[in-house]
Amino acid sequence: MKILFVCIGNSCRSPMAESVMRSVANRHGLTDWQVDSAALREWNVGRRPEDRALAVLAENGLSSDHVGRQIEATDFLHFDYIFGMDEGNVADLLALVPPAGCRAKVELLGNYRGKELDKIIIDPYFEHGIHGFRRCFDQIVICCENFVKLHKNTII
Repeated sequence: MKILFVCIGNSCRSPMAESVMRSVANRHGLTDWQVDSAALREWNVGRRPEDRALAVLAENGLSSDHVGRQIEATDFLHFDYIFGMDEGNVADLLALVPPAGCRAKVELLGNYRGKELDKIIIDPYFEHGIHGFRRCFDQIVICCENFVKLHKNTII
């Protein structure tokens, strides 16, 4: 299984999702799963994730050595799933699908959050403090756990 998480800048939501999914997959013995994250925009290419995102990961025993990158056309051919964090991300991703086709299923990560819960992983970047990052982390954990439970026996 190859999974790519995408948000607008690859500094908060998508690198946190990358770290969470790696952890969840490893805990389920899925060590062959490949997980990465990328941005829709070039703003943070070459940069580490936002300090508040790294702090929340550390609070939960996780870390990230991710360096920001922008999504590429080849990602649509390489990955099985490409997850956007909100509807705007998904719309932008669908607009980028190469004309030669797409191996990846492009969808909203929040689809795995549960029927009664909001499916949007809200961008915490412009919020003051760390609370929004903690909320974002909690949302991502639920989604990743549910995705793994649903797909851990899937061979792609």
